[in-house]
Amino acid sequence: MKILQLGKFYPIRGGVEKVMYDIMLGLSERGVYCDMLCASTEDYPQEDIRLNDYANVFVAKTSVKLAATMLAPSMIIRLRNIAHNYDIIHIHHPDPMAALVLYLSGYKGKVMLHWHSDILKQKILLKVYKPLQKWLIKRANLIVGTTPVYVEQSDFLTNYQNKVDYIPIGVLPISAKENRVLEIRNKNEGKKLIFSLGRLVEYKGFQYLIESAKYLTDDYRIVIGGKGPLRESLVNLIVENNLQNRVELLGFLTDEEAYAYFEACDIYVLSSIMKTEAFAIVQIEAMSCGKPVITAHIPGSGVSWVNKNYESGLICESKNAEDLARSITNIAENKDLYQQLSSGAKDRFENNFHRNVMVDKTYELYLRLQKE
Repeated sequence: MKILQLGKFYPIRGGVEKVMYDIMLGLSERGVYCDMLCASTEDYPQEDIRLNDYANVFVAKTSVKLAATMLAPSMIIRLRNIAHNYDIIHIHHPDPMAALVLYLSGYKGKVMLHWHSDILKQKILLKVYKPLQKWLIKRANLIVGTTPVYVEQSDFLTNYQNKVDYIPIGVLPISAKENRVLEIRNKNEGKKLIFSLGRLVEYKGFQYLIESAKYLTDDYRIVIGGKGPLRESLVNLIVENNLQNRVELLGFLTDEEAYAYFEACDIYVLSSIMKTEAFAIVQIEAMSCGKPVITAHIPGSGVSWVNKNYESGLICESKNAEDLARSITNIAENKDLYQQLSSGAKDRFENNFHRNVMVDKTYELYLRLQKE
């Protein structure tokens, strides 16, 4: 069996690319041929990268970036030349370029469509892309989401539930350098450390996490990693509410720095408020460290399926800073509940969100497709 992961970008930066890459690595480590064809980003050159005897990354040079889409025409020629080598093409959505490449490839084999999220904010892009998206949904032999909730409730997939399944995203447990973890704990000695990580954009809901500090005491410290267009307004919000001693924006964090904060914190908070947040890998990274997770309820999103209420963490009311603060103090000040959620988070990660679980489920679905 030979598989091709199709879509998104290289170098690996976003969640979708990470899922593709990890599936490829996991399968290839088991002796299954699995390659990846994607567009370049950050001016990365066109290149073929051999990872091992069973896996290659084919990077096509991007000509122009338009509406958050990398246009790489050389992907079309490349897929037309290699498509016949593969039993299954596993295409990742949303990625209009990848859909166009598949449409023009002439490929006749099995197609798995990985539906990571609906296109919600890019209204003009969706209008142009909609006919191709409809074709892709019909063309797919199997459509998989990252949670059962998201694909069941997506308006675009309502009429295709007979060919829908799901593969929970899986990662390897986080491993941080002990000296970095100690540095963070020493810096925040005597404080209950609340960590959050993500781009400083509207749908992440960081304003509500910052405002929750108004309802906490000086025993708590909220630290937020990431950069983005809302940084200035969030800084102003902190200053206006005189929360400089309780909230800190850390700026961009390397993976190594972020992993240290995951290990050092007491509680992880995902304050996202919109369905744009379909899964949130950061939740399962926190769970791998045995950290209780707090999320807001987002209708139609898979976020609250990932974090199970009173098992791996707590789910609070969306856009409600006071309720978020109540959830934080409820966990932090109740030792029995903290231990219950900490153990539950670790168990939920191992049973549902370890990379091995994702690769196992993916391989099972490939076998099923191959037999159909």
